[in-house]
Amino acid sequence: MIAATDRLGAVFTKARDEKRAALIVYLVAGDPDAATTAAIIDAISPHVDLIELGIPYGDPLADGPTIAAAGQRALGAGMTLDGALALAREANARGSAPILFFTYVNPIVQYGTARFAAAARAAGAVGAIVPDVPLEELDTFAPAFAAEGLAIPLLVAPTTPPSRAERIAAQSDGFVYIVSRLGVTSAGRDPDVAWIRTAIERLRPATDRPLAVGFGISTPAHVAAIGAIADGVIIGSAFIDAIGGRTGADAARAAEAYVTSLRSAL
Repeated sequence: MIAATDRLGAVFTKARDEKRAALIVYLVAGDPDAATTAAIIDAISPHVDLIELGIPYGDPLADGPTIAAAGQRALGAGMTLDGALALAREANARGSAPILFFTYVNPIVQYGTARFAAAARAAGAVGAIVPDVPLEELDTFAPAFAAEGLAIPLLVAPTTPPSRAERIAAQSDGFVYIVSRLGVTSAGRDPDVAWIRTAIERLRPATDRPLAVGFGISTPAHVAAIGAIADGVIIGSAFIDAIGGRTGADAARAAEAYVTSLRSAL
C-alpha cells in the first residue's frame, strides 16, 4: 500500500510534470448535508489534485464568514467528526482525489490524537491541516501522525517573522501552506501577488516541500497569477460561495463548472 505522505507528494509531482500548479479545493463536510458533500467530491475529483475536507467545528479561528457559516450548516445537519471520516472513507473507496482533512486542535484532542490519526489513515486521508497548533507544540501531534504515515502541513502567515517562517517551512510535512494575507479566509479582495512572490522566494531555500498559497483566491485570474509562482493554489470560500444554496446534483454541477474554470487557468 502506498504511504499517505507519498500520495500527497505524488499530487505535486504530477502537477509539476504537467508544468502547472496543483489545484486544491476546500469544502466543509456535511454542508449542507452529507449526501451533497459526497456528490460534490465525486464531481470535482477528476478536475482537482487535492481536496481539503473541513471537519465542522464551533470555534473555527481561521475561518471567515463563508466557511464559518458552512460549518454551522453542517453541524446543524448533524455532521460529526466520525461522519467526516466516513465521508472520506467512502469517497476514497469510489476513487476520489486525495483527501486532506482540515480541523483544529480541540476536536483532535477530544477524539484522541492517536485514535484520530489511525481513523484518518483508515479513511484514506493523506494527512490533516491543524492551523491552531503552534510550532512549539507540534510534537504533541507529529508522532501519532507519523506512525500512520500522515502529513501535517503547516501555515506561514504574513505576520510570521522571517526566521520563524523558515523554521515552520523546514518542519512542515507534505507542503507549506502560505497564507496570502492578514485575517481570516474570505474571497472579498484580490490577493497581494507581489507579497506572495517575495514570500515564496524567501522560503524556497528553507525547504524542499512544495509551497501552496491560500486565502482570498477566487477567480481564474487569481489562479493563473499565483499558479505561475507557487506549487499549489488553494480555493475555499469562493468555492463554497459558488455552490451556495444548492443541494444534491445541482450543487455537484455548480461545483464541477467552477473548478473546471479554475483548472483551465492553470
